Amino acid sequence: MTEITNDSGKLHPAVQEFVLRWGDLGGQWGVNRSVAQIQALLILSEQPLNAEDIADKLGMARSNVSNSLKELLTWKLIRRVPMLGDRRDFYEAETDMWQMANKVAQGRKEREIDPMLAAIDAAKARAGEQPLSPVVAKRLEDMHGFIHTVESWYRQMLDVPPQQIMRLI
Repeated sequence: MTEITNDSGKLHPAVQEFVLRWGDLGGQWGVNRSVAQIQALLILSEQPLNAEDIADKLGMARSNVSNSLKELLTWKLIRRVPMLGDRRDFYEAETDMWQMANKVAQGRKEREIDPMLAAIDAAKARAGEQPLSPVVAKRLEDMHGFIHTVESWYRQMLDVPPQQIMRLI
């Protein structure tokens, strides 16, 4: 028996429940269910796991596990861990919730906020070529100001210690 499996080698019921629920939440957050389930398994595992172990424990296709691991690595929510005497890649999850939230926020900023800001900047630059109505120009300027404010707030929050954020919450 390991920390995440029972005597029969199957996932402990509590671990299985968490993996399933985290997978459901992943779908609500816009994350593939398999990606979220793998992250959940790695969060609870005391030992790094390789892709074959993950596939076996979750009953997933090895190719699905491989693609999901790549996505989690891109988000920096897991990391590769070398194991002495084993050539396979092993993985462990970020388990600090503040670090996890920070990495997700950074990834979302890069994928959602930065492109939005670039689109607004491009539209404003294009407006210099042909005049816009005052209403449209003001709306672009308001969106630009709002997005810059959100980005500035995000950068400031990175410097606030988690304990202080918890006091604010």
